[in-house]
Amino acid sequence: MNADTAGRTNPDTAGRTNPDTVGRTNARSRRTAVAVLVAAGLAVAGCGAGGDRATGGSGDGRVTGTVTVFAAASLTESFTRIGKDFEAANPGSRVTLNVAGSSALANQIIQGAPADVFASAAPANMTTVTEAGDADGTPSIFARNQLVIAVPRGNPKAVAGLADLTGPGVKVALCASQVPCGAAARTALDAAGVALTPVTLEPDVKGALAKVKLGEVDAALVYRTDTRAASADVTGVEFPESARAVNDYPIVALKDAPNPTGARAFVAYVRSAPAQAVLAEAGFQAP
Repeated sequence: MNADTAGRTNPDTAGRTNPDTVGRTNARSRRTAVAVLVAAGLAVAGCGAGGDRATGGSGDGRVTGTVTVFAAASLTESFTRIGKDFEAANPGSRVTLNVAGSSALANQIIQGAPADVFASAAPANMTTVTEAGDADGTPSIFARNQLVIAVPRGNPKAVAGLADLTGPGVKVALCASQVPCGAAARTALDAAGVALTPVTLEPDVKGALAKVKLGEVDAALVYRTDTRAASADVTGVEFPESARAVNDYPIVALKDAPNPTGARAFVAYVRSAPAQAVLAEAGFQAP
């Protein structure tokens, strides 16, 4: 949700002078429709068909209804598969993903967007949600991820490490500093003593990767999992400084989840052996 659309769905809230503070409580109490997301222009990709939401289980412990998961962009492929597996294990359930940069997702949640689960690519963005009182319980780390240098197939610029990104004519894309992949990139660059000016700062890791795939840049700092998912188009170049910037991925059910039973069940499933196997196959490290 961007700043232009935050906290605007109810005339009762008109005239607020500080939507970041005064409006936050009322926004959370008025989570009534996915239209908040649609109006914000978000891309919501469903792992299953839509339908009426459930406010809990079926009464016998089964999970039913839609479970809306706000997940970091780097989890797109893995959570799509995990969502389908969760649906198969819980007939009558549907998983809907909203994937974006973790900082954007955290802001959407504290501004009242209806969601059941938040999976962040870094603890800092999760802290935004927990400090706002929007988490149901304590977040748990379910995976870790590490940066690589994404280059076009064949590595035409012969990039072997971070220092090569400063060569003549080498165009580089980074994630914006407020999102986890951007913060991790800055940590790695500082560790290497490399001063790099990117030609573009992207809102999430998929945006940075897309610049490489489209041939608009020669390299980008993205996660190992992203280059593996896009191996037909890009190659991931490992570099030692990435060990200084490994990101922990926390997950939590949300306090005002429209489907609290589904939220808790999905969080538990992500930590289960089948889901952990999916994450490992994608290139994530165990927590």
